[in-house]
Amino acid sequence: MSAHVYKTIEITGSSAKSSDDAVQTAVAKAAASVHNMDWFEIVETRGHIEDGRIAHWQVTVKIGFRLD
Repeated sequence: MSAHVYKTIEITGSSAKSSDDAVQTAVAKAAASVHNMDWFEIVETRGHIEDGRIAHWQVTVKIGFRLD
C-alpha cells in the first residue's frame, strides 16, 4: 500500500430540503474543481428558522483530497 498525503478544504453547503441535501450540494460543487477527493467530515450543522419551522439547512464539511 502506498502512502498518501492529503489536503483539506472546508466548505458550507445549504439546502431548503435537508441537512443531507446540504452535504450533497457541497460535495457536488467541490467535485467540479477539486480532484482526488476521498473523504468528508461534518464539522457543523445549523439552520434558519422561520415561523417556528426549519426553513433552511447549512452544513459545513471538511473534504480531504489526495495531493498528486
